[in-house]
Amino acid sequence: MKELPDLDRYRPNVGICLFNRAGEVWLGERLTAPGSREVNPYRWQMPQGGIDKGENVEEAAFRELHEETGVKSARILLTTPGWLAYDFPPRYRRGKKDWLGQRQKWVVMLFEGENDEIDLNVHEPAEFERWRWAALDELEELIVPFKRQVYSELVEAFRPLATTLAKGSL
Repeated sequence: MKELPDLDRYRPNVGICLFNRAGEVWLGERLTAPGSREVNPYRWQMPQGGIDKGENVEEAAFRELHEETGVKSARILLTTPGWLAYDFPPRYRRGKKDWLGQRQKWVVMLFEGENDEIDLNVHEPAEFERWRWAALDELEELIVPFKRQVYSELVEAFRPLATTLAKGSL
């Protein structure tokens, strides 16, 4: 794992790795801006978002999960003990603090509902235009390059859990 920079310049963020009982993870394809002709194969990611002031990591995870996916039928399996961070490319830097990137706590959840619970339009504006269940090992090739190191670490850390779920052992 790489050494973390001064995290005060990194926006506090929560990421959610939502597994189904088959050991697959939920992925959403980010919306393309209206009128954009952008062709980007790296628009898939797991839900994530900022941690609001006064909110703990678990509260933020449930809020973000519901806002981005409509899912409420999930339970927390684990939370990463430390922060993972990535830098924004210069064109992504915006906001009052001019964040250098994001520092993330990741919350692993088990989806306990049915697929028809998933509603990408439960919150406006929507984050994703499509979604799917995917094998954990697909993540790295689908995520934007500047987030790839974090996703690589997550894949390695969560692979045993994915295997356990796929065997029906949880």
